[in-house]
Amino acid sequence: MSTTVPSSGFTAPAPTDRAEAPHTHDTHHAHTAHAARNVYGVHQAQRAQETHEVPDTQEATAGDAYAPDPRARSGPDRAVPWGADPYANALRTGRGPLFLRRSDGWLLPLDVERWCSRAGFADLSALHRCEEPVLDVGCGPGRLVAELASLGRRALGIDVSEAAVARTRGLGGTALLRSVFEPLPGEGHWGTLLLLDGNIGIGGDPAALLDRAADLLVTDGLLIAETAPADVDERFRVRLDDGRGGPDTRAARAAEPFPWARIGTPALLRYACAGGWRTDDQWGARGRIFVSLRRPVRERSTRTSSQSAERANSAPVISSQLPK
Repeated sequence: MSTTVPSSGFTAPAPTDRAEAPHTHDTHHAHTAHAARNVYGVHQAQRAQETHEVPDTQEATAGDAYAPDPRARSGPDRAVPWGADPYANALRTGRGPLFLRRSDGWLLPLDVERWCSRAGFADLSALHRCEEPVLDVGCGPGRLVAELASLGRRALGIDVSEAAVARTRGLGGTALLRSVFEPLPGEGHWGTLLLLDGNIGIGGDPAALLDRAADLLVTDGLLIAETAPADVDERFRVRLDDGRGGPDTRAARAAEPFPWARIGTPALLRYACAGGWRTDDQWGARGRIFVSLRRPVRERSTRTSSQSAERANSAPVISSQLPK
């Protein structure tokens, strides 16, 4: 593997050093209390050589972290009902069952207990490869963002679920209520983009998601994705389902289905090769499969609005000057 930068002084522990056991909110919050003061902010990149202007500083408030961007462009995952009660309820309780259900009745189990636990050995095998700053796409209940914060790493989570954003912030992480296909802070300046826990399936179009990731990453930036353990390349429309048949489940089943994808490593590498990405590394840990890719060298997409293009000239930073 080339050009990866592990976190300072961090080595992935042996499997016996870090159990993937669930933990309580209070335990993890104590572990990351010093990170609880961090609030995500944005400052414009230096333009002094060309304009002689002093860069402005724009810092997000706690309220901004929950507000969708009013200029949001449409994207494949904007209609995703991750705020539906089965998902929100699962995050509140920290347990399933929870599934993605296809119209033919096929169910994909979602590992809520692991998502709501502390980052485990397999997670750390990916996190120690991250190059700052880190954007966790579909951060869910926030274990990865909180772990990075506890290590003093600059990281931001984004999710379309209010319950996920709230839980992430409750763990001491920083998160925005935002889709990856909407304008984001620091476009073109992220060092690493994470797509773990099946999030390579967001939007149901892996090629489009890779294209968007290239817009967000710095030149030669790193994308770390988790793939399905089988050699699959599937696209379908699904709904959330807790399998219990109560009012929340009936409401979720009545909601419009949303697009999703499930791909293995061979399929991801095919999409990546077609998009000009370079394979950086492949590995497995505790039965999970990961791939890291380097951003393609090409011009960035011009499909964003003028204001989001202005954001692309902003470098992401973490500020500790504002209260939570």
